[in-house]
Amino acid sequence: MVFNSDIRAMWMYLGLLAALFLGLHNLCKKHAVQGNEVFPVLFGTISAGFLVFLPFFIGSIYWPDYMQEIGFYITRIPWKIHGFIFIKSVIMASSWVLAYQALKHLPITIVTPIRSAGPFFTFIGAIILYNERPIFWQWIGFFLIIFSVLLYSKIGKKEGINFKRNKWIFAIIGATFLGASSGLYDKFLIQHLALNPQTLQFWFCWYTLLILLGILAITWFPNAQKRSQFTFRWSIPAVGILLQTADFFYFKALQDPEALIMLLSAIKRSQILIAVLVGGLIFKEKNKRKKLIPLAGIMIGVFLILYA
Repeated sequence: MVFNSDIRAMWMYLGLLAALFLGLHNLCKKHAVQGNEVFPVLFGTISAGFLVFLPFFIGSIYWPDYMQEIGFYITRIPWKIHGFIFIKSVIMASSWVLAYQALKHLPITIVTPIRSAGPFFTFIGAIILYNERPIFWQWIGFFLIIFSVLLYSKIGKKEGINFKRNKWIFAIIGATFLGASSGLYDKFLIQHLALNPQTLQFWFCWYTLLILLGILAITWFPNAQKRSQFTFRWSIPAVGILLQTADFFYFKALQDPEALIMLLSAIKRSQILIAVLVGGLIFKEKNKRKKLIPLAGIMIGVFLILYA
């Protein structure tokens, strides 16, 4: 019993580490996209993440024993598995394009809480696809998160943001739904296909780069005006490195067969503490005190999910 309890605590702690790096990633992302071209920023962040894992890929070819010893061996996988990873790349590339466009036009203190509704979609999917069974207080926690997000929408209207007419609101909702779908798909990739985190992350970055390169070739490279509007910032590679670090801890947690994707998804939403509290101060956004009320609601919802 103690052994099982320690295992459960371990994947939860890994989820909290993922949330920490995701919160820092969101702050850097806001800095990277402000007044900047979205697609090259996204390409730069994924490139930075890919370069993090490239030495592990090369090491796995020439020094496989050492890479296995340090836990960063990238395994060889059949083409069928590559196809499954490519599907994840398509889902997440679509989610990121929508999310980055929305983040460019909306306050971070509005975008981040809306994305906190992601666990609700994951919650429903986990019940239907993986037969995960929540208890009563976990239901309460999820609905409390959704209610808190709706409360944010009323605060957003005071900042001149109409949640029914603003297309960037629909973009961030779409990004949230796709992100939740990817989270459910991650459990299939990690647990059912037995992919280790570094193998999944390396090939995911590679295929996402190819997708974004195709988008850039059509929308950005031929347009001299758009090229001139792009500004490289230190936060662009920082976004990619922080994201891949967060994903590594998240996938490590997901490797535990006892890990529940619905709970991991909710734990990751504790990143909003950094985004709303620190981000609101750095970017000097409005109504920070009023946003603390729904923020508290979301955190109570996460607490109920974790400790019910």
